[in-house]
Formats: sequence, C-alpha cells, structure tokens
Amino acid sequence: MKRHSGKDQTITMRDVATSSGFSPATVSIVLNNAPLARYIAPATKKRIQEIAKKLGYRPNALARFLRSKRSHSVGVMFFDITDPFCTPVLRGIENALYQSSYIQIFADAHNQRSRFERYLEMLLEHHVEALIVVANWLFVDIQLLADLSKRNITAATIGWEMPGDAVSSVMVDNEAGGRLALEHLHQLGHRKIAFIRGPKMLIDSAPRWKGIQKFAHSAGMAIDPALVPQLPDSFDPNSGFAQEAVHSTGGVRRLDGAGRDSSADQSGRESAGELLGSGVR
Repeated sequence: MKRHSGKDQTITMRDVATSSGFSPATVSIVLNNAPLARYIAPATKKRIQEIAKKLGYRPNALARFLRSKRSHSVGVMFFDITDPFCTPVLRGIENALYQSSYIQIFADAHNQRSRFERYLEMLLEHHVEALIVVANWLFVDIQLLADLSKRNITAATIGWEMPGDAVSSVMVDNEAGGRLALEHLHQLGHRKIAFIRGPKMLIDSAPRWKGIQKFAHSAGMAIDPALVPQLPDSFDPNSGFAQEAVHSTGGVRRLDGAGRDSSADQSGRESAGELLGSGVR
C-alpha cells in the first residue's frame, strides 16, 4: 500500500507557467496583479488564472511580504475579551478588515500587563501593519498605552481617549447616550427613576451622568439622591457591576421596595436583573 507522505506538494508559479505555456515572468505579473498586468491580453490572463485554479495554486504570503514588505495584517488587542462590550466591537473590526482584504490577529491580555507587553512584541514581530487596542475600563495604566506612540506603528484605541495625535481614539458620545436614555424613559411617562452611577474611575461615567443631569434640568425633572447609588471603584477584573449594584453603599436598602424604575450603567441588563430580584420595579 502506498503511504501518503503527509506533506502536500506545493504548487508554484513555475508549475503554472509550465502548464499554461507562458513564461514565469508573465505568470507572476498576472497572479500578483502587478501594474504591468494591464498590458497583458485578457485571454492570456484568463488562461493563466484558469490553470492556476485547476492546479490549486495559492499565493505564498511570506514571499509576498519579502517582496513588498507588507503583511496585510492588523493586530487587535483586547484587555479582556470576555467583556460583553468586546463582542460587537470584535465583529465590527472583523467585517471592516474582511472588506479591505486584511487579516486580523487577535490577542487577549487577560487584564495582565505582562501578557499585554508580550503580545505586543509578538504582533510587532509578525510585522502587522497597524494595531487596534480595545481598552478595558479596569486598565488604568495610561503609560502602557502611551508607549504605543513610540513603537513606530499606526495605532488606534477603542474606549479610551489618548492625549496628543500619535494614537487615534474611537470613543462613544456618552453624554448623548445618558441624555437619550433618560429622555426615552421620560417619554414613556416615568418620573421617579433610580440611576446606578458607574465607578468614578470609569471614563464613561462622568459624561453619562452629565447627559442625564442636563436632560433632567431641561425637563424640570427632579432626581432623588436616595435613588442614585454610586458603584465603587474596583480593580478586580472578575468583579461584575451586577453584584456591586446590589451591595455597594447600601444600594439595596435604598432601592428595595421603592417600586420604581431603574436606569443602569454598563452591564445594565445584569444590574437591572439583580435589582428586580431585590424588589425594584
């Protein structure tokens, strides 16, 4: 019985040239879609492409990189990929890169500085052309993010605004979000609403609360301080907002039995669920 060697024979451009009857140079121009390809007859291009497909030819990404010095890859770093915020962000990045014919290399730092630094080095060693960092609100080491500007690589952060112009930042309009959330409840007829304020260290918390206060003022709506628990700052990556919302600063004692609506901050569905279980309606 003939045994398979376990190694597939790699089809090269020279194989395509031999089968098509054209020179290796012509085949290379066509398959690499080089600028000179516009001078090659359509019939010749079609013949070469058909032979390449029939033989199972695949471009050699490493060889292309050595010629062009471009990897057509983007590094995407998450501080904690288990954060629900990251899932739609990941999908959006993947869709955008797919349409641009770029491949993404994902890395999860697990909220660990050493892991972040090692992954950063690994991505740079793979010659990614750009870097996207999806920041975690628990990660407050601004210096580590600032170091990206010294790496001589195009970089952007999502969820954390960096000073200066070296690193681009993508941020949510949190003030508008807070205003719209309260406006929606107000339009539904709710007036006495409980608000779970996010931790002060969370960059989103202050502008969200500002938006809420602005709408309340414009609508002549009073906010009961007794229904506004403040979540404490936490450096535990495994600590969820839901538990903190129930137990922080006597939140349950102020909200339990109030029979009122609640407007939660991040991870609002979890927090609201916990509060409903404690008596808030």
